[in-house]
Amino acid sequence: MELSRAMSISSTPTPREGLEPNYKEHSHTWAAEGGLHRVLCMQGGDDDGSYAKNSEAPASAITLCKPLLLTAIQSLKLFKEEGIKDSIRIADLGCATGYNTLATIDMVVESLRRRYIQECGFEPEFEAFFSDLPSNDFNSLFRSLPAAATLSSDGNAKPRRYYAAGVPGSFYDRLFPKRKLHVAVSLSALHWLSKIPDAVLDKRSPAWNKGRAWIDGAKREVVEAYAKQSEEDLDNFLRCRKEEIVQGGMLFMVMGGRPGSEQQLENQLGDPDSRAKHPFATSMDEAWQDLLNQGLINEETRDGFNIPAYMRSMEEVERAIKRCGGFELQLMEYQRIMEHSEEKHKEWIRDPVSYGRAKANLVRATLRPIVEAHLGPYLSQDLFNCFEKRVSSDTTLLHKTCFYGVIVACAIRN
Repeated sequence: MELSRAMSISSTPTPREGLEPNYKEHSHTWAAEGGLHRVLCMQGGDDDGSYAKNSEAPASAITLCKPLLLTAIQSLKLFKEEGIKDSIRIADLGCATGYNTLATIDMVVESLRRRYIQECGFEPEFEAFFSDLPSNDFNSLFRSLPAAATLSSDGNAKPRRYYAAGVPGSFYDRLFPKRKLHVAVSLSALHWLSKIPDAVLDKRSPAWNKGRAWIDGAKREVVEAYAKQSEEDLDNFLRCRKEEIVQGGMLFMVMGGRPGSEQQLENQLGDPDSRAKHPFATSMDEAWQDLLNQGLINEETRDGFNIPAYMRSMEEVERAIKRCGGFELQLMEYQRIMEHSEEKHKEWIRDPVSYGRAKANLVRATLRPIVEAHLGPYLSQDLFNCFEKRVSSDTTLLHKTCFYGVIVACAIRN
């Protein structure tokens, strides 16, 4: 089944149609203009439902991998032969918006800058490329950039020490000329796929994912379809970076993942507590069922929505790097991150309503653009409200701990 058909909304009238007469054409429009990559993005802006205000887990992942990234930079060969006539070029692939991406680039630039000053006696110029899908909120990202790194009369540099540029496009395609990049990082983005597998949305297929928004605990045929798409996507990602990264350059990746082998594809989250609390799993399915029970959508509409995310195993990542060739794998680790701090946990036990609101904002931050493409803004708000009520009313969730698994990998272009 074509993605444009699968992601369209139901033709069954709903109470919202009088308020939003054009919403039935909404999903058809974005599909015709290029598919999922036209709407898949983190929620922009800076309100309570924005990604900038709800990226604690990615921030924790970055904090966790910061020592590994700094160690990799310290061991990276400096590009001395280029002298000061060329810039050092860094790309953040899947940058989204907010503090995380700026902090990462600042860390990479500052670490390299100090090495060049100490070991080579000069400070090269740096270029930073912020890349994400065209639907990303680049305006908010660039508004948050600090001032350019010019010298004041006393010789002190202002905060930003690099020239910045935006590069819209899918990182599953080529984004830069050959041998352009010295350092490429992708943090908390590669678990998002380029598309939803056609078989998952086809009623005639054994992989039809009926009644679910995601794949944790789904039928093996469903997860295998996602795994196949994941393999194709990661192959494309690595092939493109192989062309774009200079010899001796570094590719550093952090992605949602799992430690298990290929025999555990359906166990995407690792443990029952994580499955119960994860925003893509149980409560999300229940919220979709609530819309169905209220007569706001039909089964076709519910079954046509799937979250395009897949948690790879370490084996899958390592095999893809070997299959691509051109890279020497320097590091690979699996780590688990708690969904929030101990302080937040104690606060939310005292106030379950606040917890439900926070989880709903997290879902809005990550899924609102694709939910709106599927349902339109009115019904999507109903969905998030149902999700919030579900989470707020289930106090057992507050006594469970959700972990996000991440894979950290570093490879050098040889």
